[in-house]
Amino acid sequence: MLAQLTFSKILPSMSHVLVLLTTASAVAKDTPHGGLLSTVLKRRAMKADELAKTPVAANASDGTLVAWAMLDETKDAFAQQVLVRKALQLLLQEQPKGIAIVVSGNVAQRAAEFAVYGAWVNAALLPVHKQTDERKPLQKIMLHGEVDRKPFEALRAQAEGNLLCRELTHLPPNELTPGIYRGRVKKLARAQGWQQEAFDMKKLRKLGAGAFVAVAQGSEVEDAAIVHLSYRHPKAKQTVALVGKGICFDTGGHNLKPSRYMHNMHEDMNGSAVALGILLAATRQKLAVNIDCWLALAQNHISPKAYKQNDVVKALNGTHIEIVHTDAEGRMVLADTLTLASRAKPDLMIDFATLTGSMATALGDRYSGVLGNRDELLQRAVSVGSRTGERLCAFPLAEDYAVALESKVADVKQCTLAGEADHILATLFLQRFVEHETPWLHVDLSASRCEGGLGIVADEVTGFGVAWGVAMLRESGAG
Repeated sequence: MLAQLTFSKILPSMSHVLVLLTTASAVAKDTPHGGLLSTVLKRRAMKADELAKTPVAANASDGTLVAWAMLDETKDAFAQQVLVRKALQLLLQEQPKGIAIVVSGNVAQRAAEFAVYGAWVNAALLPVHKQTDERKPLQKIMLHGEVDRKPFEALRAQAEGNLLCRELTHLPPNELTPGIYRGRVKKLARAQGWQQEAFDMKKLRKLGAGAFVAVAQGSEVEDAAIVHLSYRHPKAKQTVALVGKGICFDTGGHNLKPSRYMHNMHEDMNGSAVALGILLAATRQKLAVNIDCWLALAQNHISPKAYKQNDVVKALNGTHIEIVHTDAEGRMVLADTLTLASRAKPDLMIDFATLTGSMATALGDRYSGVLGNRDELLQRAVSVGSRTGERLCAFPLAEDYAVALESKVADVKQCTLAGEADHILATLFLQRFVEHETPWLHVDLSASRCEGGLGIVADEVTGFGVAWGVAMLRESGAG
């Protein structure tokens, strides 16, 4: 449950107050708790414009905790979000019941939107398993300033999508098996009015989806499935397909991961959670776009039935794949899912996956990578990332790289053992399963987890991709 947002024409009287100034503002007499701020700046030997880099907080004489920050309108969205997040954390660490947010100046609207959204996504309670859980959710946000109220309804929906993504990603693997995940999705679909279809293992075998089945067959319980959710709007002119990798736990298969790299592999389903979060946010916003959401839900286990190196499997589109490394399972489950999704002939298809270690090596955990089959789409993706604060770096999809995937015994190798440029090779592999020349973007989520938080999100599980995805839907004519 997100905190209730109210708007106040007078300066709210609350125990925790965030004051967001702008670079055009001076610490004047009308600045809330301006006298206290002047004292704090003097004590710390700071100039007022340094608040654009370092927020400060202090207790007023009545016990009110006040935090101040100054948004620099010359900075990009990401930098402004980081500043707002840091200022909010000075207040939220005390777990208040409510906070007041005061905005003014040239960027009051942007400041208000960042602050309210930041309070929503950082003050909600995500799953923990402790005998004593004394956390308290934020219940109320009071906003004071001259702002347009309309955008906050959409921001609330986006926050709900981000939190759904992060809640699912946080769940331990014994609480989010493919079967449990499918049950949660079914319940959510009923509540949101989505049409749902599940391609279980029996159906997938009958269809000939051998790439997906090769990975999923290693699980003792055959609860894996490709789940298809549909959202329709009567005024929609575009259909967008969202595809998400949902590996609920990845051992690496017979090419077993060492413990260091197996830790947190319950988060290998994050791509599916991003797609689901975008779908929820779009539904709550009633965006005028049709959405088909395809979730590839499975696990990559070790067993006598598990696929192995040098197997040759036949994918749904007839491609024979030589298995080179069982830990490259994500591209296998996505292959058949992309074929199903593209056969519906969407106007745009975007897949999300924690797919390759090479993307994390290339970018670290502060950017995610994007590749695709249209230059215009890549440019739009990077631009939207800059505006939303969920930053993307585009990589080439040059055909001459594909020589590394040539196989002597099958149509294509799944990957190489060397691993160089694997984020590019993985995307070239996936491209073989995109039918009808569907416009397509692949987002490799190297920023799904970032120690210390990222952008507006303080949690190390970031929900990266939800805000960007909603903005991309708007760019596709859904605004």
